[in-house]
Amino acid sequence: MITNKEELFIKCLDAVNKQISKYQNEMDEIKESMENNDAHTDYDEDDTKGQLLNDFEKYAEYLDNSRKMKEKLSRIDHTHYSETIDFGSIVETTENYYFISVALGKIVLEEGATVYAISTEAPIFQEMKGKKEGDSFSFNGKTQEIKGVH
Repeated sequence: MITNKEELFIKCLDAVNKQISKYQNEMDEIKESMENNDAHTDYDEDDTKGQLLNDFEKYAEYLDNSRKMKEKLSRIDHTHYSETIDFGSIVETTENYYFISVALGKIVLEEGATVYAISTEAPIFQEMKGKKEGDSFSFNGKTQEIKGVH
């Protein structure tokens, strides 16, 4: 049973911080590449600069999304426990463990347990929202029992 919400929270925060750092570094490298190329070339005439600009905008969007994820994570009270599944809950089902937080996917804890960090927009969350220990829900044609809410 996974009950260490603090460790899970820190692992998720670390993952988001790594994303933020990665995207910021990518943007810095692209910016440097753009500055090293002939600054007077029109982007429309230069495929390389156009591609660099597109990549820069793509990473800027990723960076913005990661920062929003970090802000959302910061709203989780890792000392609060509720009997019903909602934002911030750790859910143990017959299939997996889920951390209702942000969409980070698979998180592996120190003891080797795997938890799936999912957002409140995830379709599976919509099926389990508001349920409690002992309830069941169906997702992708498979019924899962909720063994615990932490």
